[in-house]
Amino acid sequence: MEENSPLISNDAVVLGLLMATLAFVFATSASKRPFWVKFYTYVPTVLLCYFIPAVFNSLGLISGESSGLYRVASRYLLPASLVLFTISIDLKGILKLGPKALTMFLAGTLGIMFGGPLALLTVGFFYPEIYSGTGADEIWRGLSTIAGSWIGGGANQTAMLEVFGASPTLFGQMIAVDVLVANLWMAFLLYWAAKPEKIDKLLKADASGIYQLRDRIAKYREGIMKIPSLGDTMLILGFGFGVTGLSHLCADFLAPWFEVNYPQLNQYSLNSAFFWIVVIATTAGLLLSFTRARELEGAGASRMGSVLLYILVATIGMQMDLGAVLDNPVFFLIGILWMIFHVMIMILVAWVIKAPFFYVAVGSQANVGGAASAPIVASAFDPSLASVGVLIAVLGYALGTYGGYLCGLMMQAISGM
Repeated sequence: MEENSPLISNDAVVLGLLMATLAFVFATSASKRPFWVKFYTYVPTVLLCYFIPAVFNSLGLISGESSGLYRVASRYLLPASLVLFTISIDLKGILKLGPKALTMFLAGTLGIMFGGPLALLTVGFFYPEIYSGTGADEIWRGLSTIAGSWIGGGANQTAMLEVFGASPTLFGQMIAVDVLVANLWMAFLLYWAAKPEKIDKLLKADASGIYQLRDRIAKYREGIMKIPSLGDTMLILGFGFGVTGLSHLCADFLAPWFEVNYPQLNQYSLNSAFFWIVVIATTAGLLLSFTRARELEGAGASRMGSVLLYILVATIGMQMDLGAVLDNPVFFLIGILWMIFHVMIMILVAWVIKAPFFYVAVGSQANVGGAASAPIVASAFDPSLASVGVLIAVLGYALGTYGGYLCGLMMQAISGM
C-alpha cells in the first residue's frame, strides 16, 4: 500500500459507508430520544451529511480525490434530482419573487471579483514575500483560477488556468484552497439555513414571498399526496434518469459542436458538457411541470430527488481535507479573507435592499459552488426551493470567465506594484 493511499479504496465499499452514514444521520434525526432531539436542535442534518464524510477523508479512511463517486453523483444523480425537484415547481411563484434574487447573485459575483484583489493586497502588506514567485509560479496566476471557480465553476476555472498559465504545483495548491474555503463557507450556510429568521431580522428583510411560495408548494403536495405504488416509484425514477440520459445525449452533441464551430463562445461554457447536462435537465423538469407529470409529486418525486441530492452532498463532503490548511497557511489566509470580503459585500447589499438571508445564501452559493451545490443550500431552507438555486446558478456559467479574467488582471496589477 502506498503511503498516501486511503484505508478504503474500493468505491463500492466507500458508497456503502456513505449510505450507512446518511442512514445513521436521518435515523437519529428522527429519534425522539432527548439527546438526539437536543443535538439536532443545534446541528442541521445536512451539515452532518456533509461534514462526516469530510472527517473520513481527512483521516485517510477514504479518498475523495481518487474516488469516482463524486463524478457519478454530479453527472447522474444531480441532473435526475433537478428533474424531480422541478417537476412540481411553481414557476409563476418563483418569478413573483422579484429582482432581489438576481441582485444578490450579482452582488456575490462582484464580491468575488473585488474580494480577491483586496485579500491579496491585505495579506501582501504583512507578507510581501508572497509576491516573490516568478513566471508560472506567480501567486496571482493561481488565484485567478479560484476566481474562475468561485464565479462560474470547473469549466471557468480551467479557462483561467489556460489563460494565465499557473504552474501545475501552484494550481494544485490553489485547488486545495478553493475546496476547503468554499466548503467551510457552505457548511456555515447549511447551519444557518435551518434558522434564517435570526439573520432576516438583522437584515430587516421581508421573507414572506419565499414562505408563501414554500407554503403553496406544500399545500399542492397535500392535495395530491398518496401512498406510492411500485409503478409510481418506477415512473418517478424513469422520468428522473430518462431525462438525465437525454441530457447526456444532447450534451455529447452540443458541447463538441460549439467547441468546433463557435470556439469564441467557450467563454460562456457552451463547450462544457456539464453545463448542457444541468441546463437541459432543469429545462425539461420545468416543461414537465406543465404536464400531468407534476402529479408525481404526490407519490414522492421531490423526496426521491432529496435522496439523490443527499448522496451528492456526501460525495462533495468527501472532497474536503480538513488538514490541508496546514500545508500552505498563507494561501489559505488569502482564501479566507477573500471569502470574508465576498460575504461583507453581499451582507451590505442585502441590508440596503432588505433581501432575506435565503437570497444571500443561494446567491453566494450559486457563485462559489455553482449548479452542483446551490440547490443543496436552497433545499436546506426547504426542499421545494432547490430549483431556485439551480436557476440562479446557471447564470454563473455565463459570467465566470469574464469575472475571473477581470479579477485576475486586478491581482496581476497588485502583484506588480
